[in-house]
Amino acid sequence: MINSTEQNSRALSKVVMLAILLLLGACGSRHEKAVDRDGNDYPAVQTGSMIWTARNLNVAHFRNGDPIPEVQNPATWATLTTAAWCYNENKPENGKLYGKLYNWYAISDPRGLAPEGWHVATDSEWTALSDQLGGESEAGGALKATELWTDQSTRTQNRIGFDALPGGARRDTDGHFLPPGEYSRLWTATEASEKSAWSRSLGYFDAALRKGKASKNTGFSVRCVKD
Repeated sequence: MINSTEQNSRALSKVVMLAILLLLGACGSRHEKAVDRDGNDYPAVQTGSMIWTARNLNVAHFRNGDPIPEVQNPATWATLTTAAWCYNENKPENGKLYGKLYNWYAISDPRGLAPEGWHVATDSEWTALSDQLGGESEAGGALKATELWTDQSTRTQNRIGFDALPGGARRDTDGHFLPPGEYSRLWTATEASEKSAWSRSLGYFDAALRKGKASKNTGFSVRCVKD
């Protein structure tokens, strides 16, 4: 015979186990895909209460169907005050791996850059993600993919399946590129000043996820969060 104490203990154990499974399922679990205006789909990963796209944005149209101009010329890029995108080094093969680079005017355009039901991640959402993964000094390593980075060390963990890749960036001053392999620069949807917005940076040389201001003319990658 199983007495009432044993029954209560078993019931409590089941409740605890269910809670653990639910918690694990909410940290780094894969979810439904996001689909952008061009029909590109993106795997998604959940951490805490947020669901993130697990690949950089690669769309060439706003949500309403209007095209976003591709700007290759470096001098033109450096002086823009309207939305634009480019491939790193203007090479479509880089886009297949790393997605597109966007200036911040594309991020803030009211026609909407993110897939329907999603939005470009805000500064506060990036901060929350960083806090969940050990803070600024450690979160970058937890986010990095285990391939394509110049330094394939233990700092590259991809702990939650975020797959952060070293897509490089495009400079605001002269439109020149930081080539792929060593850095990932990512926009937030949060404005910092009239000419700058908040961003995040990962480098090949450490595990940090750094917060900083960047000129709106800079070309960075984009990740989205489900509404």
